[in-house]
Amino acid sequence: MAKGEGLKANDRPEGCCGEHLVCERETLLQTNAEIVYYDDEELDQLADTDPKDYTEAQYAQLRDVFETLKEADVPGWCRSLQLRRIQLPEDIKDEALMIVRERRNSR
Repeated sequence: MAKGEGLKANDRPEGCCGEHLVCERETLLQTNAEIVYYDDEELDQLADTDPKDYTEAQYAQLRDVFETLKEADVPGWCRSLQLRRIQLPEDIKDEALMIVRERRNSR
């Protein structure tokens, strides 16, 4: 996603750069970058792989984990994937971003 793509300036909390799926300012990303797993250790095999190269089975694994998450866990899961260098396919990324935005707007 290009910087700020799909976001309006007033959609971002003050100080958010809009560059990340999950704003580091809001998600409490620690400087120690501790990885938290969401019972998804098998996804580590996707590190440094372009989502366009995922097999159907790998895509299904990601989709299954995403669909079983509680909405409150989506921002943390996205952080975890970023730290693990795992990229989401566009459709899952769009859904995750929608959940994150809804959570921000409900505050």
